[in-house]
Amino acid sequence: MLYETAIQLQQTSFADAEDAAETINQVQTVVRLFESHAHKEDTYVFPAIAAYEPSVVAAFEQEHVEDHELGDSLEKWLTAFNYAVAASARETIGEELTKAYTRFMVFNLNHMAKEEQTISPILWRYYSDSELHDITLRIMKAVPQQEMAFFSRWMVRGLNNSEILYWLKGVKNTAPRPAFLSLLSIAEKELQPARWIAVQESLTEGAMVA
Repeated sequence: MLYETAIQLQQTSFADAEDAAETINQVQTVVRLFESHAHKEDTYVFPAIAAYEPSVVAAFEQEHVEDHELGDSLEKWLTAFNYAVAASARETIGEELTKAYTRFMVFNLNHMAKEEQTISPILWRYYSDSELHDITLRIMKAVPQQEMAFFSRWMVRGLNNSEILYWLKGVKNTAPRPAFLSLLSIAEKELQPARWIAVQESLTEGAMVA
């Protein structure tokens, strides 16, 4: 989502308010979802780490403060664009918005890479797979269904075929059938035809689809 939004910003003619409307909404969605993402980490993941590595939590919480500030900067440019009247002003604000978004994107890519390198090993060190699964379930229960569907679409877009198959098998084996069929429908809509055929054939081989 970060990558595609960056490309969308570069391709937008901000002088044309109508042409820019979709991009403005997309950036607003990115900011909202990343705020939600950080809140879930603060609420469910960091407390599990704080019991063993409080200094690590303190460092990542400070990064969340910086992330929030970068998000606020984006929000200010979004507000400025909505109030701009002249095409030249919208174009200038669009340029600044794109720069601010690039800073936001780079920060979050680095931040998430640090999480994978630092937080994941700590969780694996102190918690069993069962305990980590319980944390995951708590997070999932806290996500509204509409938001979960939205996240699922973007996750499908960002995964390779093997990862999608692993995900589908997990949902098939642990979730109600409607949840599996919903994810299957999302995969069909989001994947290119050749990839969808490959995934479907693998599922059929495993007798997962009627």
